[in-house]
Amino acid sequence: MKKRVSDIIGSVDVLAQTGGDVNVTSLALDSRVVEAGGLFFAVRGTQADGHRFIGSAVERGAAAVVCEQMPEHTAQGVTYIQVADSAAAVGLVAAAFYGNPSTRMKIVGVTGTNGKTTTATLLYDLFLRLGYRAGLVSTIAYRIGEGAPRESTHTNPDAIRLQALMAEMVDAGCEYCFMEVSSHGVVQHRTAGVTFTGGVFTNLTHDHLDYHGTFAEYLRAKKRFFDTLPAAAFALTNADDRNGSVMVQNTRARTHTYSLRHLADFQGRIIEMLIDGMLLRIDGREAWMRFIGRFNAYNLLAVYGAAVLLGAEREDVLRELSGLGAVDGRFEVVRSERGVTAIIDYAHTPDALTNVLATINEIRTVGGGQKLYVVVGCGGNRDAAKRPEMAHIAASESDLAIFTSDNPRLEDSVAIIEQMKAGVQSGDRYIAIADRREAIRAACAMAAPGDIILVAGKGHETYQDAGGVKTHFDDKEEIILNFARAHAL
Repeated sequence: MKKRVSDIIGSVDVLAQTGGDVNVTSLALDSRVVEAGGLFFAVRGTQADGHRFIGSAVERGAAAVVCEQMPEHTAQGVTYIQVADSAAAVGLVAAAFYGNPSTRMKIVGVTGTNGKTTTATLLYDLFLRLGYRAGLVSTIAYRIGEGAPRESTHTNPDAIRLQALMAEMVDAGCEYCFMEVSSHGVVQHRTAGVTFTGGVFTNLTHDHLDYHGTFAEYLRAKKRFFDTLPAAAFALTNADDRNGSVMVQNTRARTHTYSLRHLADFQGRIIEMLIDGMLLRIDGREAWMRFIGRFNAYNLLAVYGAAVLLGAEREDVLRELSGLGAVDGRFEVVRSERGVTAIIDYAHTPDALTNVLATINEIRTVGGGQKLYVVVGCGGNRDAAKRPEMAHIAASESDLAIFTSDNPRLEDSVAIIEQMKAGVQSGDRYIAIADRREAIRAACAMAAPGDIILVAGKGHETYQDAGGVKTHFDDKEEIILNFARAHAL
């Protein structure tokens, strides 16, 4: 691929430019991967300032550089483009370089604290079942049509990779792309240059304050996504969340609502809920869904509303939704031959954990001999304020909580558990086992036929991040292994 500089910087506010209208053959944010004829973006990040590596990028053959501050010494034959914000320019330039792929598909972004992955993935699965080719950008994986999933390193990949990924979707004939939109992705301009057809808001609760600093800044980051939606797009918001109306108060998009409690454009109600699924009434039609939990009812209602706003027939949507199953690591059920039920869920925020436990306690026989064990930890180098709250929720809403490690990263897992214990109150029931494998083994050993085990926090993840090293670890694998051991005894 080859594009002239003048063809790809038209949407960027250029402050100054030196050098000619050179051809650019690739784009790079990292000077170490710059190719001959490439364009290098000097971005000021949280860890390093890309301006320090302009010289290195030029040595590797960069034909052009986008920067906020011109270097003291410029190289002959290299074009330097000065902009006010290099990070914001990346997506705009990348979109033009890859032929503005988001304008050739219908792109729906899903944002909120909880439910993004389930909602985006179900939309992707639904539209495949409806006979369309679709793409997915999520925490779990990136998908192009029905091709094999690609590993996801971030909820939103950097702007260059995102535009390249969407260009592949267009080339593969995709008509739709469903994308999680994280608060980090918005603040870091990873979705700049994407033309969205619609946006969906799930909910907003305590999370990522280690990055945003305050809840107000976290909210502002989410809201910015809706503020930038085009007038032709739709904005679908959760009317039952107290921040639902705030998200769309300044959007130019057409606003629609969904609710389980109030009058809304898309109305739902839980009629019956069992361990195998729930019966929902949506817009006056009843449908059995293979999901459980009020939080999943909201996810399904959001998917239904978004699909209808995209032009799908209501009856077709309900029919196909009723055939879909749980997303990996999202209230995923594994049963042992002894009659023990294990639930694996990504719940890693106080609100998500509360919702999952409320659902389990609603369907189990509390006080009737059916015990609930919860294995839970808190991630290292992340929002530490939620650790005591998570511990109290787990211990107070179960028969026994087992505090353990969950990606301690560069922190000490025992120290994290001690911070969790600070939230324990009188009557809370817990033990601490720092080794996650041993914690799961203990829960499986204690559980009797009919009991339930919730293993929370990691969900779909297949690694444990400790000491800066990632090693293979899969909650589901550990549960299945221990269930098999118990059956063999």
